[in-house]
Amino acid sequence: MKIAVTYADGQVYQHFGHAAQFKLYTVESGMILDTAVVDATASGHSAMVSYLQRQGVNTVICGGIGGGAVSALAGAGIRLFAGATGSADQAVLALLAGKLVHNPEAAKGHC
Repeated sequence: MKIAVTYADGQVYQHFGHAAQFKLYTVESGMILDTAVVDATASGHSAMVSYLQRQGVNTVICGGIGGGAVSALAGAGIRLFAGATGSADQAVLALLAGKLVHNPEAAKGHC
């Protein structure tokens, strides 16, 4: 599994569409094998989702996210966990422990 977290200064960045970086986590058998911080080189929902697909991402953790991005991720078959806050590393650990939940309200108010 490859997880992308919107990222800034160790924290989950709070808007998918404006993220300048992602922290990528390569996970196997519930263990984090590798991490890398990468610049978001794409602009726009479709381009951003295509970029994540090329990185092999199948799960995204973020703060807020707009409806267009939600649709683009769903269309690409990428699982979404919106509404996360705090440490990016802790959010991934919560996901791996089955304790991170998607908050559909996190899409409200974002474009």
